[in-house]
Amino acid sequence: MLVLRSSPASPFGRKVKMAALELGLMDRIEIVPADTTDPAEALRRQNPLGKIPTLVLEDGTTLFDSRVIVDYLDHLSGGRLIPGGEARFAQLRLQALADGICDAALLKVYEGRFRPEEARNANWVAHQDGKVARGLEALEAAPPVFADRPHIGEIALACALGYLDLRFEGKWRADHPKLVAWLDDFAARVPAFETTRFKG
Repeated sequence: MLVLRSSPASPFGRKVKMAALELGLMDRIEIVPADTTDPAEALRRQNPLGKIPTLVLEDGTTLFDSRVIVDYLDHLSGGRLIPGGEARFAQLRLQALADGICDAALLKVYEGRFRPEEARNANWVAHQDGKVARGLEALEAAPPVFADRPHIGEIALACALGYLDLRFEGKWRADHPKLVAWLDDFAARVPAFETTRFKG
């Protein structure tokens, strides 16, 4: 049995879970919550960085970073989420853009969560806001298209937009109607999106 260390609100953990569901591998994975702030947490022995998601393999070795984990799961299933040829790089580029939006959004969350208000850096927050805004602008100009089923880029984007909904009250929606329509279509066509939605 594979063990996925994650938390319900992690956009990167959600990406791995959505990928596993799409690949039909979820019955091979046990999800074990992780507290990244707890010094006694086993996660810090499983992943020296103490980050989620981390995947513990049957032999006890671990894989970490959602991109590596998804690549591994795709390998197990014969390569259905990450295509070959030129399409591969288009999907990896889209995944990198979506993950970058998540990274910037997470840094904003952490700034508010871990720093007292008087120590928060407005310039740093604005710097992260700029990354999110430029990423969304690029995607609004050319939303991705998928025919029968999503690849990893579309899954990563859905998770990024879902995280912006969760942590920032969906404020991105007002200025990005094409992305709103894209996410609505994705959610209607990919049941894993609702299955992995944070319920807390």
